[in-house]
Amino acid sequence: MKFLFVVQGEGRGHLTQSIALSELLTRNGHEVVAVMVGKSNRRELPLFFKEKFGRKIRRFDSPNFLPASSNHKTHIPASIAYNVFYSLRYFRSILLIRKSINRRNVDAVVNFYELLTGLSYAVFPPDKPYYCIAHQYLFLHPDFSFPKVSGIELWGLKFFTKVTCLNSAGLLALSIRQMTNVPHKKLTVVPPLLRKEIFSAEVSNGDYLHGYILNDNYADEIIRFHEKFPDIAMHFFWDRKNAEDETVLDVNLVFHRLDDKMFIRYMAGCRAYVTTAGFESVCEAMYMGKPVLVVPTHIEQECNAFEISEAGVGVMAGNFEIEKLLSFIPKYKTNDDFRKWVGQADRYFLYMLTQS
Repeated sequence: MKFLFVVQGEGRGHLTQSIALSELLTRNGHEVVAVMVGKSNRRELPLFFKEKFGRKIRRFDSPNFLPASSNHKTHIPASIAYNVFYSLRYFRSILLIRKSINRRNVDAVVNFYELLTGLSYAVFPPDKPYYCIAHQYLFLHPDFSFPKVSGIELWGLKFFTKVTCLNSAGLLALSIRQMTNVPHKKLTVVPPLLRKEIFSAEVSNGDYLHGYILNDNYADEIIRFHEKFPDIAMHFFWDRKNAEDETVLDVNLVFHRLDDKMFIRYMAGCRAYVTTAGFESVCEAMYMGKPVLVVPTHIEQECNAFEISEAGVGVMAGNFEIEKLLSFIPKYKTNDDFRKWVGQADRYFLYMLTQS
């Protein structure tokens, strides 16, 4: 079968999930013929993604979340105003997505939580079926447990998620644990999509902390922690535009431009992992047996952080309180059931995308 991917370009998770699925499909005789990616003015498309898909990539303007003035938490009102202002640009993207799908000789489309894909299928439906893959579809599961958050924000999160999958043939909700499927919602709970490099990495317990920051001004908090605890070695990755490959503060604090092979290598050898509550890299840390500190930047990540803390594989904090992670490390226990669950991914995805 031939597939076309549409990928939300914010953050690292959806990008790495699309790579993992491409690898899975390719080694089973299928083909990804094109990859459409939403773009952000604040971030560059990582080199590892460009190297994987090359000329198959087509960019389009897509709605983005804006950070607050401090570049920390997401500023929801500003994000709404910004995206409404550029709505005509996004309408052109909807037409582009539809045209690209219809002119390609593909059997199906896979959407990685891109809002405009759902709108394309709602307003001008292409003639190919599409499937939606993301952890966020678990928020539509009746048994998912939410933290105590604003009811309005939670409604907004669920509404956004539903729009990304309008008229879809099926929802594949990535989850850290097995849960029942919800047939009337076309929702199937599936294992996380991890790339082959995760499985082949040589895991060890080093003496440094590893991390990823989505909004790069979180670096200020990390620097302040480093000033208090200068003997703790830390390696953080960011996707700051025009950053050097390495920004060395001193021997124990280095910021790396996002490079996925290096990212995985540092993950495999770290003592523990620190991140802004994205789903994908936390799953990578869980698979390698690394305790985690998660710092959510918006309601979606608050749900992720709550789920991770409830599962006992990490701790959550309002900012980079790395002291919490240091206290948690001695209590951490690896999750063997998670590794077995991840091992079933090929079976689930091949059945849902090529045989269902």
